[in-house]
Amino acid sequence: MQRLSDFPKALFFISYAVLWLSTKIGASLHKWWGWREEGEGGDFHIVLTAALTLLGLIIGFSFSMAIGRYDQRKNYEAIEANVISTEYDRADLLESADAERTQDLLKKYLAQRVLFYTVHNAGELEQVGRQTAQLQQQMWSIVEAAATAKPSPVKTLVSAGMNEVLDSAGYTQAAWWNRIPVPAWSLMAIIAVCSNVLIGYGFDRKRSFLLAVLPFVLSVAFLLIAEIDSPRGGLIQVGPENLISLSQALSAR
Repeated sequence: MQRLSDFPKALFFISYAVLWLSTKIGASLHKWWGWREEGEGGDFHIVLTAALTLLGLIIGFSFSMAIGRYDQRKNYEAIEANVISTEYDRADLLESADAERTQDLLKKYLAQRVLFYTVHNAGELEQVGRQTAQLQQQMWSIVEAAATAKPSPVKTLVSAGMNEVLDSAGYTQAAWWNRIPVPAWSLMAIIAVCSNVLIGYGFDRKRSFLLAVLPFVLSVAFLLIAEIDSPRGGLIQVGPENLISLSQALSAR
């Protein structure tokens, strides 16, 4: 299920429009209920400072969450390439016919794993998922049959390696689903809107053009967080460098 953070550029423009409008609302409220005498508004500045401080903390926390999830996706991509490479070598321990079939399926499986990272169309992703599941079933059937026909420590090792290959795909998928929760985005948006209303309420009317600065800065911050947090929607994405490198190495054999 897609959400607004999957489209970082759209999030930037929508955030800027909403936050800029919030400052205008705050400025309008000041005209109706603003302080009338000089020196008033001391308590207001305390509230404004507290709101902006809380907003900064929430943005920093959300950015940290996005970075952690991005690093997790990168780590699982490297792990997946490593376990596929290891299992490809272990497949040589099987009988020649089984070894050849397993290695051929692993090459096809590797190509599907590369597509998992590079394809963005939902329909194509579903097809990649189906083909990946079929290849997983075929590879497991081969090593399972070999291990049960003539059990041995060597074949157990091959089976364990194939299990790691299958598990790594599941861990990768879980990491791609692990996103900043929608309630966290909602909380950040609410605090940002309230802060901009307060900014507009207490701003110097002679410098009203500066009201656009904070909405722009906050929108850039939201854009960066969404870029890092969205696995497929932004420019900052985890590429299958290790998987592609492995594919090239196996093709050269």
